[in-house]
Amino acid sequence: MSTIFDQLLEQYKHLPAEKQWSAKYEVTQMIALAGLNHGGFFSKAAFYGGTCLRLFHNLRRYSEDMDFTLLQEDPKFHLENYFQPVIDTFKLTGRDVTITKKDKLTLGKVELAFLKDETDVYNLTFQTEKSLKVKIEIDIKPPLEFQTEYKRMNHPGTFMVRCMTLPCLYAGKMHALAFRTWKTRVKGRDWYDFEWYVNNETPLDYNHLRTRIKEFNGLDLSQEDFLGLLKERLATTDMELVKADASRFIENPHELDLWSNDYFLQLADRIKFV
Repeated sequence: MSTIFDQLLEQYKHLPAEKQWSAKYEVTQMIALAGLNHGGFFSKAAFYGGTCLRLFHNLRRYSEDMDFTLLQEDPKFHLENYFQPVIDTFKLTGRDVTITKKDKLTLGKVELAFLKDETDVYNLTFQTEKSLKVKIEIDIKPPLEFQTEYKRMNHPGTFMVRCMTLPCLYAGKMHALAFRTWKTRVKGRDWYDFEWYVNNETPLDYNHLRTRIKEFNGLDLSQEDFLGLLKERLATTDMELVKADASRFIENPHELDLWSNDYFLQLADRIKFV
């Protein structure tokens, strides 16, 4: 008998076999959002990051992790209070899940490199499919100065999700692109998203970006100083590593044919600040 989960997967049947894992991640993410919504989570927190951009703004790449931030610091907040609505929602779709909080001592150096002390990390896994893990991060002491809006999700059912606005999402992505310390494990997805923001003429909320840089990195940068730092990163990163990572998350690898260090430097000159 076909479950709701299986029915949601049907919309991805056009994907080649090697990309089917992306479909399972995406269906899992949508159901998790539905469960969080049922529990009232979005009165306290907002969704952001690449998965938010994919699900609500038609970004043409797949994403794995889910990033959230509290709207304001709340010492009484515990994500564990929202586990049951998420578990119940998955059960209705025909899947059983387990949600566990990760001990940061078990995280690798790469994972910790861009994680604040005030960020909690969880894994959502299927009880019968341990290889699929959706990592959930929530910033419990958020850098403020960001704006939110509600966006509609149609699967499973129709519900609303509080998301950061596009200019603030852009700010979070530019912070990652400029400061993430991945060394040889370059996250080409950051570069893909940067290209998307520029080509869609999204304005960059520098007020939020500046606040994030202060909170994470202890620096107070002007727009000019930030652009200088960003361009150094764009000019010196190994583009083959960038392409290799990004290609795993897109359907058409020819989207990356234009990519070069010079191409991204030209994109940087097109950034519009607000």
